[in-house]
Amino acid sequence: MLHWLPENISTYGHRIDGILQAIAWIVGVWFLLVEAVLFYFLIRYRRRPGVSATYQPGTKWRPLLWLLVPAILILGFDLGIDFMQGPVWTEIKQSLPQPDQTIRIKGRQFVWEFTHPGRDGRLDTADDILATNQLTVPINTKIQFELQSADVIHSLWIPNLRLKQDAVPGRTIPGWFEATKEGTFPVACAELCGSGHGVMKGEMRVLNAANYQKWLEEETKIGSR
Repeated sequence: MLHWLPENISTYGHRIDGILQAIAWIVGVWFLLVEAVLFYFLIRYRRRPGVSATYQPGTKWRPLLWLLVPAILILGFDLGIDFMQGPVWTEIKQSLPQPDQTIRIKGRQFVWEFTHPGRDGRLDTADDILATNQLTVPINTKIQFELQSADVIHSLWIPNLRLKQDAVPGRTIPGWFEATKEGTFPVACAELCGSGHGVMKGEMRVLNAANYQKWLEEETKIGSR
């Protein structure tokens, strides 16, 4: 049903897709039901000679049920969606797994700055690898990120990871992901952040272990020159 979504390449993306699919089904069925009732009433109570419309004040149970029953059903579906999404948000947003690697991402009008750990595997050391608009990560590796903003509110958006997180000035927001497919995937800003918002784009390269080590060695040589 949601085949128009970008290909999912994260370990938790299928769970987010499941919630989106449930919401799409609920909203879709409700839309068809409401439209069917609307057209039925349009035809059933169309204008007829000698018949005039009357005002229903809604002070009796029968007219009130037209409001209360849909309201209760919608509330029930809302609570059902909350029940479904609670464990997913807990897994993604609140329970950060032990990372295999930590990176730092900073939004700045109008670029993304990525700080990768060098061969020592740690940030804030001499061999850190800095890149603008290009994130490089190894496949099947738990990546924890520290998201920051240098100026205004940005929103890191990597559709293929089902990852979207605001970057707020003065705050460092942690998050994580694990990419499961090699390739190059788009990175964008999903928050209107100024006149150059539309060009604030980058890419994420997911490499296998051998190619990632090769990239790491090449970047280390460049940094040491």
